[in-house]
Amino acid sequence: MKIRGKSVFKYQIHTPTTVHLLLSPRRQEGQTVLKEDFHLEPSVTFNTYNDSFENHCVRAVLPVGQCTITTEIEVLVTKEDTPHLLFPPYILVENLPTDTLVYLSPSRYCQSDLAELQQLASQIVGDASWGYEQVEAIRRWIYQHIKYQYNATDSTTTALDLFYQRIGVCRDFTHLGIALCRTLSIPARMTVGYLDKLNFMDLHAWFEAYVGDRWYTFDAVQSETHGYRIVLGYGRDAADVAMVTQFGNATLNSLEVETELLEE
Repeated sequence: MKIRGKSVFKYQIHTPTTVHLLLSPRRQEGQTVLKEDFHLEPSVTFNTYNDSFENHCVRAVLPVGQCTITTEIEVLVTKEDTPHLLFPPYILVENLPTDTLVYLSPSRYCQSDLAELQQLASQIVGDASWGYEQVEAIRRWIYQHIKYQYNATDSTTTALDLFYQRIGVCRDFTHLGIALCRTLSIPARMTVGYLDKLNFMDLHAWFEAYVGDRWYTFDAVQSETHGYRIVLGYGRDAADVAMVTQFGNATLNSLEVETELLEE
């Protein structure tokens, strides 16, 4: 299926500000980039690079005044099938690919070494089969027990905070899912991008877990993980996959996001 995604960030720049942007789609299996338009207004020189997670990024210095960052992409994506009969099994840590190991450890927003989260994970999974079924139990518990609400959390909110507050947005849901998976020695990473199935359109975050020799998608904001997605980036948590990281004095005035499913 072809899916179009568009984002428009409007900033007021108070002092010359360096920005690192994660707005370009990944080139990977199951995702073919057909079109990508990127514009900075006013026009400034920018550089492209791949970060340590192989996400495609842009770096630029924005001048004082109003600035608009526009990205429009068109991507051919393959919808991931959800296992129903045979759940992919847990992979012993000693058998995991080395590139998944970074997603086992606690990180800034996902404190998987804390007793509160370890106990919660054990309670949630109960006697579920090790692997995919455990992760799905975690995803489903978050959907059922955490309230989705804008402006209830901020950029400092962690998985432990959400454990106590029980209210947040997709970023927070994802951090808790990741932390709970890691307590079970299941690699889990944060994924950001576009999703066509959102009640309130925005750039979105979900998590992926490594079970059965591959990464699977889990979205705790949804009653069931579904829809077509454009992946922009992977990371350990939000610190690795911020769409805009700024080094200077700048205020985000607005963000507009659109998605559209197109003919195959």
